[in-house]
Amino acid sequence: MSGDAARPVNDMLHGSSVRVAAIQMATGPNVSGNLEEAGRLLDMAAAQGAKLAALPEYFCIMGLQDADKVEVRERDHHGPIQMFLSQTARRLGIWLVGGTVPLESSRPDKVRNSCLVYDDQGRRVARYDKMHLFGLELGNEHYAEEQTIEAGSEVVAVDSPFGRIGLSVCYDLRFPELYRSMKDVDIIVAPSAFTSTTGKAHWETLIRARAIENLAYVIAPAQGGYHVNGRETHGDTMIVDPWGVVLDRLPRGSGVVIASINPTYQVSLRSSLPALRHRTLHHC
Repeated sequence: MSGDAARPVNDMLHGSSVRVAAIQMATGPNVSGNLEEAGRLLDMAAAQGAKLAALPEYFCIMGLQDADKVEVRERDHHGPIQMFLSQTARRLGIWLVGGTVPLESSRPDKVRNSCLVYDDQGRRVARYDKMHLFGLELGNEHYAEEQTIEAGSEVVAVDSPFGRIGLSVCYDLRFPELYRSMKDVDIIVAPSAFTSTTGKAHWETLIRARAIENLAYVIAPAQGGYHVNGRETHGDTMIVDPWGVVLDRLPRGSGVVIASINPTYQVSLRSSLPALRHRTLHHC
């Protein structure tokens, strides 16, 4: 856990804080088993006072083959995965960012990799379909998400009691223009399943950069460990503040990362360093 020595604002500003959580998992191919594990970890987060919690990408399935997620895809608003998210949010009285869920696409052999957000009453308030699809050819590693995923096209941010939340997924982190187009979000969520190789090289740098340049909190729940399909994910789930300070992190394995976010502190930073107002290049 990183210390607070680099913070430029006195801790007296940290008054109206709220606890948020990022869940780390090492998901397997069995959906019901994964949902049970996600529920256990979310219970832990709520017991520690979290009012907003986020699950990692593919929290519900990491199949033996990439196409396995197509087999368990759900219709929008229907199915056991979406029911689990809605019921858990309501049961725990938390806002829940449901990592990603494989939803039906226009192609029978592909899914939308969809990040779903539920409020504390269990109502779905946002859906974001992952826009940037990961591809990697590096040594023995070969990834091509476009073979099983249909890309989304809509930028999504949702207003919440904790501020405006911008939605993104994993590979999106490499495209800062996505976050700039969200119109000054307060919190960025980035559920991910970074590979061990790319994670070691770039994960922390990308997370902290997105926080610093947007003066936003970043909640980054990740897959972290060895999976039944032979894949190794990087983990290092973290929550980062708008100054780029890592508030809490978990290097490997299943668990809960928890921290307090404070709107007063964020406002003071944006007032002290008004970089968002100093922008001169804007999207048309």
